[in-house]
Amino acid sequence: MSSKWIFLTPALIQPLSLLPLRVPFAGEICGFRIHGQNVPFEAVVLDKSTGEGVIRTKDKLDCELQKEHTFTIQAYDCGEGPDGSNMKKSHKATVHIQVNDVNEYSPVFKEKSYKATVIEGKKYDSILKVEAVDADCSFQFSQICSYEIVTPDVPFSVDKDGNIKNTEKLNYSKEHMYKLTVTAYDCGKNRASEDVLVKISIKPTCKPSWQGFNKRIEYEPGTGSLALFPSMHLETCEEPITSIQASIMLETNHIGKGCDRDTYSEKSLHKLCGASAGTVELLPAPSNSVNWTVGLPTDNGHDSDQVFEFNGTQAIKVPEGVVSTTLKEPFTISVWMRHGPGSREKETILCNSDKTEMNRHHYSLYVHNCRLVLLLRQEPTESENYKPAEFHWKLDQVCDKEWHHYVLNIEFPAVTLFVDGATFEPFLVTEDYPLHASKIETQLTIGACWQDLSGHDNDTETLSEPLTGGSARMTQYFRGNLAGLMIRSGKLENKKVIDCLYTCKEGLDVQLPEEVASSVKVEFNPNQSSLSLEGDDIESFEKVMQHISYLNSRQFPTPGIRHLRISTTVKCFNEETCISVPDSEGYVMVLQPEEPKISLSGIDHFARGAAEFESTEGVTLFPELRIVSTITREVEVEAEAEAEAEDDPTVQETVVSEEIMHNLDTCEVTVVGDELNGDHESLEVDLAQIQQRALEMSSSNVGMVITGVNTMANYEQVLHLIRYRNWHTEALFDRKFKLVCSELNGRYISNEFKVEVNVIHTANPMDHANNAMVQPQFINQVQHASVDLSGHNLANTHQASVVPSAATVVIVVCVSFLVFMIILGVFRIRAAHQRTMRDQENGKENEMDWDDSALTITVNPMETYEDQHSSEEEGDEEEEESEDGEEEDDITSAESDSSEDEGGEQEDQQGSSRQQQLEWDDSTY
Repeated sequence: MSSKWIFLTPALIQPLSLLPLRVPFAGEICGFRIHGQNVPFEAVVLDKSTGEGVIRTKDKLDCELQKEHTFTIQAYDCGEGPDGSNMKKSHKATVHIQVNDVNEYSPVFKEKSYKATVIEGKKYDSILKVEAVDADCSFQFSQICSYEIVTPDVPFSVDKDGNIKNTEKLNYSKEHMYKLTVTAYDCGKNRASEDVLVKISIKPTCKPSWQGFNKRIEYEPGTGSLALFPSMHLETCEEPITSIQASIMLETNHIGKGCDRDTYSEKSLHKLCGASAGTVELLPAPSNSVNWTVGLPTDNGHDSDQVFEFNGTQAIKVPEGVVSTTLKEPFTISVWMRHGPGSREKETILCNSDKTEMNRHHYSLYVHNCRLVLLLRQEPTESENYKPAEFHWKLDQVCDKEWHHYVLNIEFPAVTLFVDGATFEPFLVTEDYPLHASKIETQLTIGACWQDLSGHDNDTETLSEPLTGGSARMTQYFRGNLAGLMIRSGKLENKKVIDCLYTCKEGLDVQLPEEVASSVKVEFNPNQSSLSLEGDDIESFEKVMQHISYLNSRQFPTPGIRHLRISTTVKCFNEETCISVPDSEGYVMVLQPEEPKISLSGIDHFARGAAEFESTEGVTLFPELRIVSTITREVEVEAEAEAEAEDDPTVQETVVSEEIMHNLDTCEVTVVGDELNGDHESLEVDLAQIQQRALEMSSSNVGMVITGVNTMANYEQVLHLIRYRNWHTEALFDRKFKLVCSELNGRYISNEFKVEVNVIHTANPMDHANNAMVQPQFINQVQHASVDLSGHNLANTHQASVVPSAATVVIVVCVSFLVFMIILGVFRIRAAHQRTMRDQENGKENEMDWDDSALTITVNPMETYEDQHSSEEEGDEEEEESEDGEEEDDITSAESDSSEDEGGEQEDQQGSSRQQQLEWDDSTY
């Protein structure tokens, strides 16, 4: 027997004959023996005589377990005798069996899912490779012939080796991630049993930039400093960096005069900054006492500084006496100005020129071709030599349409200019003769220069426009915005005050960590709106950036947006700019502050005797005035009742009112009704107390104004001192006044607190008794008292001469006595009733009556003044009994208040008289 190859198909259900055997032999062949371990085959004899047989399988074959089987087989005969002894064996033959494969398995992917990340804007040859395997044993069925992307409409493809690539450039803004389903086929067209998921993330193109900060940053007033970039980092795209430079800009040009500052009047700001007295404000906010700026357009708001607009057709004349005719050197001129590109004509800011005839400019400040020019002509002197007259500064700030603060310190012949706190020297100084002696008055104007057309001389400045219309007019008009124009005579402004006036209340700040303080250089600009950083270590640089903060120190800041801009320059090892970092932008949103409500309260209606009004002290208008400021806030509180029933308590918003403290800058007392008549009435206050609190007072026939930045407590104390005097009260029944206080130049205004003061006119009974004793028996002078019940006042008396008979006198005395007894009886009945009511109400009605209404004197219309005199002569004893009660009728509300402070013994003595007083009051109801 020789070696044989047999090819079988696997997975046979039944054992099959695989290989026919034939052994040529003279005798019979009884069997075959297979040699080998675990051979899944057996040999069976079919014909003993011919030696034919077959090899067949004993079990199912599996190609995947074993593709080939090799074993040896040997035949043997039947032997001798019945027991088959002496059997003969053939030589061994080798059998090789190869199992053919069936495509019974499907492809399976090696991974459950695949992930990859690509950068946008690029086309890749291969993004990732998917791979599947097939468990079939044959080459034909075990090989993966193709892959397929099942997900439709995706910009990807896959080749036969499983490589996935993009068919177009990917865009991060369009899609951040793609999810694909991929399947596989073997060469027998069997599909994978499970498709695989492929995730491809799109990464933006690596662009060096600052990352990790919010574009909008909200700032709540009163919270201190706020970190702007707490999580910021710089993406450098793995480029090696050697140095970094960055500048952070806070744009506040649209807020007020370039940034957030206190909006008090310029005069108050000078005081707060430590400037000495003598400052005159030429552009004050319009009010009753200063009204020359009423016609000028303003910003029409109180959130920021009040500025005045000059459009080239408007100017104002400053009234005489506001500024002295000749400025005493040294002196200072300061102004806030915003001016655009200049014209070829002069634009006057401030001008002092002749009122008539000669048109000479004594001094002026103007803009010409983006130059700031100060004209200062010297007064006549003995020498007629040339002297410095015009000082020129060429400045970019003059025409950049931004707010700038200008201060001119003039100490002839030296003139120093400060712009935003920085010093500038004039680039040109021209000379001229001093002015000629003249007695012509001057006119101070703002926004233009006063020009008289009736005459001129050699001192008249040449005008670039023709002079037309009228005999006098304004010329050289200013176009731009002005604010805070001040003149201070006799002293120069020091650098500390100038810096204080310019300093902003908002800006950038940084608290350097100790570990990076030495590795990063930090510089600020003067108003802290710009910050520059420089360093070589990116980690330290990022830490400094994370500690940059915004700070607004105002109690009530101006709300709105402040834009932020970060500009960065990065250098690499070759000392060149290797990567470009674009500017980063964001903004700080300053939220609306909680507005304070300023409330004025106190006694708003009271009466005083005429004698108090006529005294040197007068009547205090606001003795118990109280100034309180509150803000309203929404507070979240938990509903406890519902919290007990539920695990999650509900939160409710409750509005609460909270008292706060802040300054005031103005309180104005105004007369309601007729203006004050200076001949016999006035409003007065202790000026020493005003000056002690660094306040100022101005008064007019319409009232009084107290100005200056100070606490509410100090304003209370000063307002308590305001007195009203009137030294002719005969025809005065009452006076009404109105008080209003404000903060931040009118940004927050209090309620109108109105006070009504009644004048009590009284008739003194002691004077009547004295007259009765002095007058002769036949009275020649008799005073008739006419009573005005509605006005609570006794009218002026008039005299008439009569000569009564004796009978008439007796009749009058009798009638008067009868009337007196009747009235006395009524009084006693009412006294008993009043005593009961007083005991029930614990005496509170006494004080309320005195505080809330004026005394009322009721006179029996049947009784004349003559009757009273007659009764006094005939019934002296009855007069003494009622004398105490009548005297009490003359007591004013102020005297009633003072009587409460006396001892208990005195109170007992006056008890009956007070009761009678109440009886008089009740009789009118």
